[in-house]
Amino acid sequence: MGVGFSLTWGVLNIINIAHGAMVMLGAYATWWLFARLGVDPFLSLPISMGLMFALGYLLQRYLINRVIPYGVFMTLVLTFGISLVLIDLALIAFTGDYRSVTPWYAGAGFDLGGVILPYQRLGVFVVSLLLVAGLNALLAYTKLGRAIRATALNRQAAQLTGVDVYAIYAVTFGIGAAMAGAAGSLLSATTTITPVMGNTFLGKSFVIAHLGGLGTVQGALVGGLLLGLAESLGSALVGPSYQQALGYAILVLVLVLRPEGLMGRQFFAEVK
Repeated sequence: MGVGFSLTWGVLNIINIAHGAMVMLGAYATWWLFARLGVDPFLSLPISMGLMFALGYLLQRYLINRVIPYGVFMTLVLTFGISLVLIDLALIAFTGDYRSVTPWYAGAGFDLGGVILPYQRLGVFVVSLLLVAGLNALLAYTKLGRAIRATALNRQAAQLTGVDVYAIYAVTFGIGAAMAGAAGSLLSATTTITPVMGNTFLGKSFVIAHLGGLGTVQGALVGGLLLGLAESLGSALVGPSYQQALGYAILVLVLVLRPEGLMGRQFFAEVK
């Protein structure tokens, strides 16, 4: 979730307020496939990612690209409007009832030194790492990835070398939306699904993107782990009511001490 948000912001300079709504749509896609066709939530990942990639690509190619020249504020307003539309459409299609995905292995786990580790959460963790590693390989070792990184570093120079910047913008936004869809599918196995569930995860994505550094996959991974540990430890030490506050407190601290994020400069230094 954080990787997709960070990539979109770092490359396109767009704060995608609709990212949370895309997470929600990915979760609903998985729920629908599970409820109607009995598809396992992990097996539904390619479908939800494909649907969200298509949605993100089309939105960026034919709508958001038109307002990019007018500045980041206009894209912020536009993506906010898109988010409201997607949430309202979800309310119409699925109502406001709580939904959940409960495969046969839900609640099962194994004992690890006296600690019960649920299979679902372990699967979510492993698949998340694989997705992050796959995206990192795409950006590092493919022609498309080099074009994305070059566009993030210097848009004008990328255009001079023949890169279709607006096409790269659309593909990058689509990749960010696909990662949001994957996050929604994985979250559907561990949390309740509602049309407004994306609002909470949008805030977490914002924190993760700043902690790790905009546009860097490795930074988003580190930022996500730090935020998760901070919220879990904070909940245990000072109570669950301060869980989210601790995450934002860490964000403020990082902004003061290292505004570019923990790994912000490293990503751009690797562009060749």
